[in-house]
Amino acid sequence: MPEEELHSIRIHLDRVLAERGMTLTELSEQVGITVVNLSVLKNGRARAIRFSTLSRICDVLRCQPGDLITHDPADPAEPV
Repeated sequence: MPEEELHSIRIHLDRVLAERGMTLTELSEQVGITVVNLSVLKNGRARAIRFSTLSRICDVLRCQPGDLITHDPADPAEPV
């Protein structure tokens, strides 16, 4: 298994969901992605995301990718 890597990408799906008054389950149903996979993304444990998935999430939440994902090089996250 490869060595775990630190990264400085932050996922703000929980904040955007709260702003929209939407649950992870509702997003899952509308996007067509399992709740488990969205939870992995929401909790910052995802190692990658397809552009098609990101596009569908943005379409449903009526947001931009930058609303969901930011880069904070001053604060490395836990290893993934």
